[in-house]
Amino acid sequence: MLISDFARLGQVSVRMLRHYDAIGLLEPEQVDPASRYRSYSPEQLPVLNRLVALKDLGFTLDQVRRIMTEDVGPEELRGMLRLRRVELEDEARAVGIRLMAVESRLRMIESEDSMSADYVMKSLPGIRLVARRATLEMDALGAHIGPMFDAVAATIGHIPGSLATPMATYSIQEGGMDVVVGYAYAGDAPPGTEAVELPAVEAVCGVHLGPMAGIGQSWQELHRWIVSQGYGFAGPCRELYVRAEGEDQSDWVTELQQPITR
Repeated sequence: MLISDFARLGQVSVRMLRHYDAIGLLEPEQVDPASRYRSYSPEQLPVLNRLVALKDLGFTLDQVRRIMTEDVGPEELRGMLRLRRVELEDEARAVGIRLMAVESRLRMIESEDSMSADYVMKSLPGIRLVARRATLEMDALGAHIGPMFDAVAATIGHIPGSLATPMATYSIQEGGMDVVVGYAYAGDAPPGTEAVELPAVEAVCGVHLGPMAGIGQSWQELHRWIVSQGYGFAGPCRELYVRAEGEDQSDWVTELQQPITR
């Protein structure tokens, strides 16, 4: 087959085939000694398909060369491709989270001249959580909070009523955000979790409705109101997840709780 016909068959450009030939990844079956025209065989199509699949999944050409020269079998190759697909899906989710954070920040800018007063003062009782703790980068919160809840739930979820009150606390530190994630539970903390005592406090509370991607705006408005009223912050902010089930977050309800002092 002429190089143009093989390119059409493999759905790649002629220039790309020449490049693969030049770097030794896919050489033509024959090269006419006089005209230097390249000819390919249809039997080379599986090699081209592997090469393109690996490249499109983000492997470097050096990695592709190693995989191709080591004669990786179909099952092992499929396993590598599935693993790479999962990595790309995780990257796509991370990009989606960053985009939602940008949208939330834009909404904050648009609402800078307005301030809600839909907040109440509450005396919050002390509460004991069985929880996990971590220090996270600010832009990594969305990717880790759910799995942290899942990890705690896996240890106590078999106990009736143990998952009724999910909560989290957040405290900004120089190294990132200190996060405590767990459930109100009076029993012993299983391995992999710890008991965290939240003290009784006076707090300003508000409600965030809908997706967690916009919760930063709700927090900023609440904190601006606290400052405008002459209060100070007295400890990590808390989130009580009143309704937080399912992938669709449009009907989620989160109570924001900020301990305060005069």
